[in-house]
Amino acid sequence: MPSNAFVIATLAAGLGGSAIIDLRTRRIPNALTMSLAATGMLCAATGISGLSLGAALGGFTLGLVMMLPGHLLGGTGAGDVKLFAAIGTLIGPAGIATAFLYTAIAGGGLALIVAARRRRLAHTITGAARLAARATDAAEIEHPRANNRFAYAPAIAVGTLLAAIGL
Repeated sequence: MPSNAFVIATLAAGLGGSAIIDLRTRRIPNALTMSLAATGMLCAATGISGLSLGAALGGFTLGLVMMLPGHLLGGTGAGDVKLFAAIGTLIGPAGIATAFLYTAIAGGGLALIVAARRRRLAHTITGAARLAARATDAAEIEHPRANNRFAYAPAIAVGTLLAAIGL
């Protein structure tokens, strides 16, 4: 896990920027995710991050593998997947695993806040319970009338920064 101030600052800048852009546009630019991934690999190659190149690649791969099922099921966008993979180059496999857990918790909290603001909290909780009981109802979540989608980069930012600072 990085304790390096440069890595933490890089994460904060990249994640903060991605959260703001995602909230405004519902997109995370490829240029941002590619820059983060390149920075992570450069930090590993020069020893700045304390990770080996193998660990940086492992973090990238694990981040991709952890987020991809959510995208394939329609729960997250491709930008979220690429952002999480890029973060893995900076914090490595152990860090990205912890960040995934914290991000899931932050995402769940954010989902409840969004549902409450949209006056759909009871419907969302009922739908989540049905989904947990029968995974075949996943299409209902993505129905255009469901109004369930929200920017996920803020949850990724919170979860990753908490993991990176060691909380």
